[in-house]
Amino acid sequence: MLLIGCSKDASNEFDLNQLTRVDISEEKSEKELIITEKEKIKSLRKIISRIEWEADIKPEMTEKEDVKATLFFTYDKNMPERLTEYSIWFSKKDGSAAIFHREKNALGTLGKEKSQTLKELLIKK
Repeated sequence: MLLIGCSKDASNEFDLNQLTRVDISEEKSEKELIITEKEKIKSLRKIISRIEWEADIKPEMTEKEDVKATLFFTYDKNMPERLTEYSIWFSKKDGSAAIFHREKNALGTLGKEKSQTLKELLIKK
C-alpha cells in the first residue's frame, strides 16, 4: 500500500538551518553578489536569528534600500528552493540596520555591531 499526502497548509516559516544561498543586489551601484560559502552562510544565519521583528509594519524610508537580499532555503534536494526577500537599509547616523521582510510585512532592526558585520558580508568593496 502506498500513501501520498499533500497539504496547501504547509508551513510558511523558514528554517535558518536550511539557508543555502543569498543573492545580493545593490540598487545604487547595480552590483550583484551570490553568497554560497559555508562560513559566510553560517555567519548570516547567526545574524538573521538576532533580528528583532515588529509585525505588520511597512517601512516609510526616504531613501531606496541599500541592499536587496534574496534568501534561498533548500528543504529537499528534489524540490525547488523556497525564497524570501529582505530590503535592508544601513544607518549612517547610528550604525544600525533596518530590515524589511516583504512576505511577512515585518520590520526588523539590528544594533550597530551586528549591523556592521552584516554590511561587511553583503556589500562588495
